[in-house]
Amino acid sequence: MPNKTIYVSDDDLPLFQRAQELAGGKLSTAIAAALRRYVDVEEGKQHGYAEVIVRVGPGLGRKQRFSGLLLAEMEQTGNERDQTYRVYRTRTEKYVVHLERSEAHVNTGPDAEKYRTGWRAWVGDWSADQTWTRIPADSSLRLADDLDALRELIPTELFELVLDAVGEPTIEDLDI
Repeated sequence: MPNKTIYVSDDDLPLFQRAQELAGGKLSTAIAAALRRYVDVEEGKQHGYAEVIVRVGPGLGRKQRFSGLLLAEMEQTGNERDQTYRVYRTRTEKYVVHLERSEAHVNTGPDAEKYRTGWRAWVGDWSADQTWTRIPADSSLRLADDLDALRELIPTELFELVLDAVGEPTIEDLDI
């Protein structure tokens, strides 16, 4: 295996030592992993892709990261909660749907059905005898291998926007 010499400044030495510890004592393992990630991200940028970090799960959830290109976005509002769809194309030509749903306040009392018809139903109902449930915000990430699979995951209006975006070049060089 070939040897490579890396010169490290005194200021960066603690960073390299910590990386070596985290890599089980093999600094080359840490450096190779970091370079692999760096090359992947930079090559993606050259083709118009960006690093995307989204939250997934209930409440704040956990973070998930991928390299993608935002194709279309759509927001839907409702009586109980709002939904935001974002559709990305990945470097491997798959499609990612990130769906965020806002927190919801749902009436679960005896007149619950009336409250789902809109704010006008609330006018004049000042009863203290109401029961409400709070549903936390949540988000999800779904993957589609192709456009046919994507069609099943998103509203028709959004799918039409995605079809328009897919036909456009990722990067267009302008001679200006």
